[in-house]
Amino acid sequence: MAGTVPGENGASPAASPTPDGASEHSTSHGSGHGRGPLLALTVGAIGVVFGDIGTSPLYAMRESLARTSGAPEMAVLGVLSLIFWALILVVTVKYVIFLMRADNKGEGGTLSLMSLAQRALGRRSTLIFFLGLCGAALFYADGVLTPAVSVLSAVEGLREAPGVGRILTPFVLPITAGILIALFMVQSRGTAGLAKAFGPITAVWFLILAGLGIMHIFDDVSILRGISPHYGILFLIDNGFLGFIILGSVFLAVTGAEALYTDMGHFGKAPIRAGWLVFVLPCLMLNYLGQGALALSHPAAVENLFWMMVPQAAYWPILIMATLATIIASQAVITGAFSITQQAVQLGLLPRMNIRRTSETQAGQIFVPSVNMMMLAGVLLLLAMFPTSSQLAAPTAWRSPAPCSWTACWPSSSCVTCGSAACWSASWP
Repeated sequence: MAGTVPGENGASPAASPTPDGASEHSTSHGSGHGRGPLLALTVGAIGVVFGDIGTSPLYAMRESLARTSGAPEMAVLGVLSLIFWALILVVTVKYVIFLMRADNKGEGGTLSLMSLAQRALGRRSTLIFFLGLCGAALFYADGVLTPAVSVLSAVEGLREAPGVGRILTPFVLPITAGILIALFMVQSRGTAGLAKAFGPITAVWFLILAGLGIMHIFDDVSILRGISPHYGILFLIDNGFLGFIILGSVFLAVTGAEALYTDMGHFGKAPIRAGWLVFVLPCLMLNYLGQGALALSHPAAVENLFWMMVPQAAYWPILIMATLATIIASQAVITGAFSITQQAVQLGLLPRMNIRRTSETQAGQIFVPSVNMMMLAGVLLLLAMFPTSSQLAAPTAWRSPAPCSWTACWPSSSCVTCGSAACWSASWP
């Protein structure tokens, strides 16, 4: 899961790094990462790798349409086209097809890619070092923004709750803060026992997304036109600079895509690719198509598209599942922040700090108290500054493409191109 690190099979946090940056234990056992039954690993990947991107339907379509102008039909078709092709080009083509081939002895992530590039050069590079630091910093930003916007967007479903929405509205922010405080407080006890349920719960959540989408596609089946890329292109041309602003909101649909690369060392390439292509991508697209059809047939629903899709009879169970899904997504980025901290310490990018193991039987379960408290403070500060998910979506929209874009910067450097080419040539079938 996201909390695994180089040396997850038992190496101590203080394991000395090898010349190419990974711990000695990781180097010798990198080929063992991701071993196990494909189905079990795929279900596990669904819970950890795709948790973040799986909560995007709660707010991505809504925020993108909120900034549009002009004919409502063209806006809906244009935004849907942009979301669809963002999922195809950014996640499927960039990560699944290309970037996942550039692994560092089975490991993925910004710091692993930095080590790969330095090994290809045969010496340390200031530019690569700087890019690695910036990539890690963006991951920490993701660890603060994702819990805030994800959990808040789920709890905001209380505002539309049948019969009691107005009564519960004042309690949305306190409930969100309480959930997040509890989530950060339990980190010191470890989450190894709960992690087994992450995959099945998130899989059920994706099935709910698909079911809601199928239910509403028939509100206006002409929404299927939105799959065509020309609607997205026309939308960007017609809106000019506003289209560029809206594109930032569209990138909310691919937030968390970098997890496909970051968590590659634990689950392996095949389970992640299978989970995305066979299960996650179809479920997400069905939901976005359903949201688009609802927006065409009932334009007033644009104010809160996802929750307007939910039938009253199933509202509370789906609200509970949405909250659980956002908590799981938040847990993944929190443990990911712990993981990248340990990697940075092993590589000498950060000073030695207190890193605790929270499980004696399951490797890779770690807790970094200082990082945990700083992230909690950052999350609560964000909630105080941006008390609604729509307000939080603005900084999140500009954060979402940052890790993807930063990762894309690596191949532009000649040294990384050499490292990636060497890796791809070795792994290409």
